[in-house]
Amino acid sequence: MTAQTPPDARLSATILLLREGISAPEVLMVKRHYEIDFAAGALVFPGGKAASSDTDPGWDAYTDGDYGPIQQDARIAAIREAYEESGILLARHRKARGEGAPLVGADIADKLAPYRAGVDRGEIPFLDLVREHDLTLALDRLIHFGHWITPVMMPKRFDTHFYVAPAPSGQIAAHDGRETTDAVWLSASDALAQEMAGQATIIFPTRMNLVKLSRAASLEDARQRFAAEPVITVLPRPGKTETGDPCLFIPEEAGYGQTVELLSKVKV
Repeated sequence: MTAQTPPDARLSATILLLREGISAPEVLMVKRHYEIDFAAGALVFPGGKAASSDTDPGWDAYTDGDYGPIQQDARIAAIREAYEESGILLARHRKARGEGAPLVGADIADKLAPYRAGVDRGEIPFLDLVREHDLTLALDRLIHFGHWITPVMMPKRFDTHFYVAPAPSGQIAAHDGRETTDAVWLSASDALAQEMAGQATIIFPTRMNLVKLSRAASLEDARQRFAAEPVITVLPRPGKTETGDPCLFIPEEAGYGQTVELLSKVKV
């Protein structure tokens, strides 16, 4: 009998949009629809699988920042997914483009809001929408924050890049009503407290990245801290604890402060 080959992990991306809170940064989280087949009902960051259109070479003229093919594709996917799931758009007017330049405000986000569903369904190419409105995606606003790959024994696998980015001033987050049913701003500590109290479902990678985010005391602290930290790939490895309980191991050098997660606690 030969071992079954694990399915390939699909490139995915998710984004932690941050705004200043009272005592710590707040992150935008959306609640997954209960009929979605992955992480149903869970609080997650906006994100999802990269689409074939995210790799279109035409994006080169409509993106700020040079990151190579995989990082460019993942960053485009992260910004597209944030737009689809929350309505927030990390983009600049093309005539005022350039790394570090101001982002578009609520006027442009509101103007493009009616196209969200069409982009999500693949009926409207995101690149065509950006091109038509003479915008450029601000890939440079995204700080690489984490990289998680689904364990090999799972039937669906994702190769997910996590990013943090300050939310554009004035833009209002609104859930899409299809994949997500709510959009909320929470400090990382508050989100973790809700899960601990049984008031929210949060999957393992999301929880670990909330723990990591909770170390930042402000937006500026988050920017400086996470821009300076290396990103270590996390591919959870199945095994057993010393007491024989099935678990997942993650590398200590990834810096999450936890290396073991019981399989009984893993939600999918």
